[in-house]
Amino acid sequence: MYNQPTTLRSILAPKYLEYCLSNLYDIGDWEDCVFWLRGLNDTYKIRTSRGYYILRVYRQSVTESDVTYECSLLDQLDSVLSSSSTKVSVPISTKDGHSFTSIDAPEGKRSVVIFSYLAGTENVLHDEQSCFSFGRSAAELHTALDTITLDHPRYQLDTDFLIRQPLDLIMNYIGEQHSAASFLREYTSALIERIDVVTKQGLDWGICHGDMHGNNNAFQEGDSFTHYDFEFSAKGWRAYDLAQVRNRKRLPEDKKEVLWNSLISGYRTVRDFSEQDESSIAVFMMARRFWVMGLDVEFINDEGALDFSEDWLEGFINEFRSNHLV
Repeated sequence: MYNQPTTLRSILAPKYLEYCLSNLYDIGDWEDCVFWLRGLNDTYKIRTSRGYYILRVYRQSVTESDVTYECSLLDQLDSVLSSSSTKVSVPISTKDGHSFTSIDAPEGKRSVVIFSYLAGTENVLHDEQSCFSFGRSAAELHTALDTITLDHPRYQLDTDFLIRQPLDLIMNYIGEQHSAASFLREYTSALIERIDVVTKQGLDWGICHGDMHGNNNAFQEGDSFTHYDFEFSAKGWRAYDLAQVRNRKRLPEDKKEVLWNSLISGYRTVRDFSEQDESSIAVFMMARRFWVMGLDVEFINDEGALDFSEDWLEGFINEFRSNHLV
């Protein structure tokens, strides 16, 4: 396998994507394709004679089953939300009716989806009205997700996914002999125990967005939001979904409480969010941060190990110690 040039993860040339895909889709003549963003996946902006579209090339580890699940979810949501102010970005079908296709990359096959282009702007949720509107939209999304039926196999956003699997990745990376290893095991045990306690109170459970951090997964137009990036959508605690918004980056420290209160007030205009659900937000914020640490490790090959040194590890350890779980 390694007796010829091999890539960890390629960035495919826009002209190659046009060559592979332009005849598969009935979206007009391709006029431009621009590499837009390298994130967990690679995103391109397409301009055709009919308008703009977003093209996503998924990393190789994303399976066809994963993409099938996401596309099926979005197609159903689009129908359910047709009369709602909340919308989702939907996959554009190929000429033969498929929601996605796959193309050859140097590292192997990668799945590709072309999505509808979103109008509006990214809102970082720094004012009360935006937070109120986003909370209402999140509730409309959760309510719609309650109506979705999916037969595709899928993991759940439980303690295995959020804690145990990331711990395995982290321990494999730093090694069992590392001085931080014993603390991480004690910390995750305490975190799982805390989650078990709060979830026994009967929290709202159902399909979640899975990555609703409020930074770059929704565009606002007027008073409405269109949601995208459902890659991690799965059944889980709805409090976990909202904890991601509570935990979002670029949030002014002195406005955290008032903005959160506005968001949850907006949510409750559409959907119940019990005192038990709200009281569990803090522990799910911790769970989310640990999952993010595991995600960092998963993408070291993409980003390079230099940025994930002892300073990176120490930053997380100090954060986890400040939670006073152990």
